[in-house]
Amino acid sequence: MNTTTAEKKPRLKTSAMIASIAGEGQRVKAAPFGKALVELGRERPEVVGMTADLAKYTDLHLFANEYPERFFQMGMAEQLLMAAAGGMAKEGFIPFATTYAVFGTRRAFDFVHQVIAEENLNVKMCCALPGLTTGYGPSHQATEDLALMRGIPGLTIIDPCDALDIEQAVPQMADHQGPVYTRLPRGNVPLVLDEYDYKFELGKAKLIRDGRSALVISSGFMTMRSLEVAKQLQADGVDVAVLHVPTIKPLDEATILAEVRRLGRLVVVAENHSVIGGLGEAVAALLMRSGVTTAFRQIALPDAFLDAGALPTLHERYGISTQAMSQQIKGWL
Repeated sequence: MNTTTAEKKPRLKTSAMIASIAGEGQRVKAAPFGKALVELGRERPEVVGMTADLAKYTDLHLFANEYPERFFQMGMAEQLLMAAAGGMAKEGFIPFATTYAVFGTRRAFDFVHQVIAEENLNVKMCCALPGLTTGYGPSHQATEDLALMRGIPGLTIIDPCDALDIEQAVPQMADHQGPVYTRLPRGNVPLVLDEYDYKFELGKAKLIRDGRSALVISSGFMTMRSLEVAKQLQADGVDVAVLHVPTIKPLDEATILAEVRRLGRLVVVAENHSVIGGLGEAVAALLMRSGVTTAFRQIALPDAFLDAGALPTLHERYGISTQAMSQQIKGWL
């Protein structure tokens, strides 16, 4: 596996608004989605790549360079992208459609709902900049994409943590029959889960590490942050378990309930999404329906339009940095 190490971070400049979420000195892998799709394309000639003027910024340009006859640039028209992807699926292709999450969900929602999901078409929507992964303000921060997409019947939703997660998810997305929405890590993506003998399985949550003090249920890069928090708090005698939930829908209810029922721990759901309508509320509803009573907390983005600025500053401000998470969990315990 070709990896590099994140460079020492200089004084924050405007470019920090779109900086990698990798910490200083952390291992990263470049364009894991694009490279995985190229590999998939060698085995699956029915796979096509489609985008709305964002091939370079979703790593789809790698697929376009390798298979130009199977790449379709739809221009700045996300509704057209989703409608055309549905048409391609009807003809037997497996379209991987990429754009930014704000455009693929908020702008194209009706087309996803009516054209793709209602007919259960085999379209894979891979959308970059989910949650607070850009500092360019509410126009680009998809802090409510899960709330929107969870409401669509039959739609599978994936929120991968790192490069390994997305590499392993890509072929499983192609094998799955039906529409998939994936929150897409792009560029230099952290590599974390290979240290834990982890394997992605669509629809399955995985206990990454165990602990008796608290159970953190997390998705996306918040699993990376949760593992960092667990290492920090271990020095203070706080033993934190981390349950990674890469598939938001359908939710792995059996695994979540089994882990919550063990040991009577504080349960914390950590997600890169609004406190409204995401993984936290999905888990809370599951626990209530199942009659499970436990101490429950959420680490999530506020129900607000977020500020623009440097990502490290914003992550600290809104409580999803490693340090902010550590302080919150220690305070609750």
